[in-house]
Amino acid sequence: MESMTTTPPGAGLGAMIRTWRNRLPPSAAGLPVVRKRRAVGLRREELADLAGVSVDYVVRLEQGRATTPSASVVASLARALQLSTAERDHLYRLAQIVPPADGTICDHLPPGMQRVLVRLGDVPVAVFAADWQLVWWNHGWAALLGDPLASPPRMRNFARDRFPVDVDHTPLALWPVTETDPDTADAALVSDLRRATGRFPRDSRLAALVRDLNAGNERFAELWATGEVTANREVHKRVDHPSVGPVTVDCDVLTDGDTELKIVIMTAAPGSEDETKLQLTTVVGPPAGTRN
Repeated sequence: MESMTTTPPGAGLGAMIRTWRNRLPPSAAGLPVVRKRRAVGLRREELADLAGVSVDYVVRLEQGRATTPSASVVASLARALQLSTAERDHLYRLAQIVPPADGTICDHLPPGMQRVLVRLGDVPVAVFAADWQLVWWNHGWAALLGDPLASPPRMRNFARDRFPVDVDHTPLALWPVTETDPDTADAALVSDLRRATGRFPRDSRLAALVRDLNAGNERFAELWATGEVTANREVHKRVDHPSVGPVTVDCDVLTDGDTELKIVIMTAAPGSEDETKLQLTTVVGPPAGTRN
């Protein structure tokens, strides 16, 4: 008797990752276009770099030697591959993970949003989820504030960074960043999180975040008790960059209406010395080993 297969050929986890990788051109992922290039889509090492995993792990996934990636890895792969929501959910199911449900926070960047972000070039930009968990950033952001990969994944949350609970917490920015009106910025962040609790009442990650900050940070608890609910406001920041000196930037937050993803963009006044310094950060980078 012939053995029965539950998954048609080419439809398994590894095959689908390989198919989606081969269809995504490097230019769509913001990678430089090289003329002498045999691969039409992304190389394995490029996907690994975009998703924040090792090349060996991508190889094992595609070869079927790794079949149960974690939810965070699946989410990273879906973003790197620029999958649609339906494709993302299919990837979760192939990995034997229940896809994110309604009422929970979305970490997934729609392909259209990713294409817009890539076209911004080296303008410092990052994307945060509704609970201010950092889910995407570009080279310009890392050059201005330091590479977020230096922080543990759990600490790549702006609220945890702003209202630290642990004494030895790792700052999200690798050098000092200050606002012209920190009190207003604090209040806006807390009230935005309160708004998120109404939008995503069943999200366990958001509930745990609010619970931790309420219990461990007096300033957060004080602001949370006010009950204020507002949206984000434009703020002005000063970044004490170790290579180019202090840079004053405008920080604008654009919120996607469906997912509540927050696109944070850093710009400087046109023609100003700050604009020149901001452009220099992408060229010179920080000194090796620099830390806040």
